[in-house]
Amino acid sequence: MTTVEIRFRCVAPPTERVSQALASIKDVYGIRRLTFDHAARTLRVEYDATRLDPAAVAKLVRQAGVEIAPETAAAAPPIPPPAPAA
Repeated sequence: MTTVEIRFRCVAPPTERVSQALASIKDVYGIRRLTFDHAARTLRVEYDATRLDPAAVAKLVRQAGVEIAPETAAAAPPIPPPAPAA
């Protein structure tokens, strides 16, 4: 099992109905954990990369009714630009 975490920026906070739909995503084989940060409006999804890929996870989140902005990797820091040649 390869655990991966992906973060989605939510356009709006989830309603109660959307929150219930998100809870049902945990029943999908390969989804390990969902964490919503209300202040940052982000949803973190921890999943098994041997079972799911980022596109499948995004599809599940959208099907739950969450309007998301483009995904950003939560676990990997941004790659710094190359150093200028001397």
